[in-house]
Formats: sequence, C-alpha cells, structure tokens
Amino acid sequence: MAFLWILSCIAFVSTAFGCGIPAIKPIITGYSRIVNGEEAVPHSWPWQVSLQDYTGFHFCGGSLINENWVVTAAHCNVRTSHRVILGEHDRSSNAENIQVMAVGQVFKHPQYNGFTINNDILLIKLATPAKLGLQVSPVCVAETSDVFPGGMRCVTSGWGLTKHNAPDTPALLQQAALPLLTNDDCKRFWGSQVTDIMICAGADGASSCMVCMSLTGDSGGPLVCEKAGAWTLVGIVSWGSSTCSPSMPGVYARVTALRAWMDQIITSN
Repeated sequence: MAFLWILSCIAFVSTAFGCGIPAIKPIITGYSRIVNGEEAVPHSWPWQVSLQDYTGFHFCGGSLINENWVVTAAHCNVRTSHRVILGEHDRSSNAENIQVMAVGQVFKHPQYNGFTINNDILLIKLATPAKLGLQVSPVCVAETSDVFPGGMRCVTSGWGLTKHNAPDTPALLQQAALPLLTNDDCKRFWGSQVTDIMICAGADGASSCMVCMSLTGDSGGPLVCEKAGAWTLVGIVSWGSSTCSPSMPGVYARVTALRAWMDQIITSN
C-alpha cells in the first residue's frame, strides 16, 4: 500500500507547486451562472486549459493535474494535432503570457461509450512539461475513497456558450457555483441515463452549457470542490440539457470512480 501511495504522489503532486491552491484567489458570488455567466477573476483557476485546433478554435476545456498531464472528456476527441493552452483568461487578447503546448500522447478510456457517454475521460500527456507559476498550477485530484455529498457547493468553469443559441463562445473565462446532487436526485431529471460513473451538479438556476450533440466549449472542463482547503477535481464536464437549461443538472464524469484508471495510465507512461 505504501508503494501505491508513493506512486500516487509522484503522479499528481508537483515538487514545486502544491495542487489546488491558486496563487490568485478566486471570488465566487454563489449563485451566478455560466449560462448568462459570471467572469472569473483572471488566472484564479490556474489549472483551467483551453483545447484548440490548429486554427485557434476553442472546442473543449480541461484541467492540468501536474506539469505533464491534462485531463478532459473522452467525447472531446483530442488528437495529437490539437494544442493545449495554459494560463489563458481572455481568448481575444494577444497580450497574455500563455503557454501553447503540443499534445504528446492521448489516452481515451477504453470503456468509453459514445452512446451512453459512460467513462467520459481522456488523458493528455504534454509533449513537454508545463512551466508552473502564479498563473499555471495543477488542481488536486479526488481520491477513490473521497465522498462529496449532495448539497455540497462546488464550482465549474469554462469558455462555453453563455446561451444555447449564442453565435460564439465568450472570450473571458466564466465560472459558476453549483450544488452537487445525489445520483438518486439526478435520476429524477435524467432517469437511467445517469450511472455510478457520473456525478451531477446544478439545477438551481446555474448550469454549465454542454450540448450532447455538439461541443459548446465547457465540455471536458473542471468541476472542483474544496477538500481540506484545496480545490479538488471531482467532475469532468460531460453532458446535459441541449438548451443549456439552468433548471436541469449538468452531468459530469465522476473522478472518484475513474481515479484508479488515471493512476494506471500516468504511472505506466
């Protein structure tokens, strides 16, 4: 067990920067929403990444979990031709000190199912390590044994559509505070589509805007909750209402259920 614990620490904890504690503190007003959203304090979610194609088009979010690895959703279909952008807040600005990282390797969960959207997780190994600092640092990753109860208030962030019919995604990083739902409560909205490898949040007037049939920018991004004073990755934006309805909960890949697979991939690559 000690050996596995050591491997876990090697995988997820940087020697230079602790995880989950932003150098620039976020300010969260509570019930603001990504749909008709609230701008995040610039660089206050320093693990947030933008996944872009060669033209600079932002198609998904993701989370930096250490200097070599990013986690996102399997349905984002990341390829080695894509780019990982670190340290960004305003995507319309050329003045930010961003890091444009090449994708070295891509690991999609072998049991990902595009019909049920189960096991919606993908790991990206960066071609070169990220430079950690005030504006770029990793999020902590939930342990398999962690419990995050229904009603706990957590935060999601991204550059997703602020309305389902908006012509474009916002330039500025948005955030929303959302309550977690138990899966039993979530099934009252979504029925048997919700599995034990998913976790739900929202349905209280705030929602991250993810469309099942097309990517809208938030997909793959983080749902983080505070654990022992550090922000911890609990969910990965996966699917939800096709009209970004704030009265319907968003559904996220459940990190506690996927942590063992993450450990396996990272320690063997």
